[in-house]
Amino acid sequence: MIDHMGIGVSDFDKSKAFYDAALAPLGIAVVMSVSAAETGNFAHAGYGEAGKPDFWIGGGRPAGEKTHCHVAFVAKDRAMVRAFYAAAMAAGGVDNGGPGLRPHYHPNYYGAFVFDPDGNNIEAVCHLPE
Repeated sequence: MIDHMGIGVSDFDKSKAFYDAALAPLGIAVVMSVSAAETGNFAHAGYGEAGKPDFWIGGGRPAGEKTHCHVAFVAKDRAMVRAFYAAAMAAGGVDNGGPGLRPHYHPNYYGAFVFDPDGNNIEAVCHLPE
């Protein structure tokens, strides 16, 4: 089981604005922030629900350095997947597969994929039938 995960970002403020918007339809928000002064180097923001940060972004990755990180966030229904995709695209995300069924994973796999400002592959997925 995964307790939490994090990715490095090259522009903390731009990435935070992206994740704030893209994750809001999923009910996920910043629940903990750590300043550059507190860490001794770069700011971090922890996203989650009910006060527990499960997904972190942290500054300090050099601009232009690419990663191949994939993060899939749980959506409670297919409408949330669509809302995530719309919000992520409006916040500057790049399409990597719009909302829809992905039956090659399983018959009810309904997901949407976007690249964040640093090129990370971010997904919202619902595993329930409509």
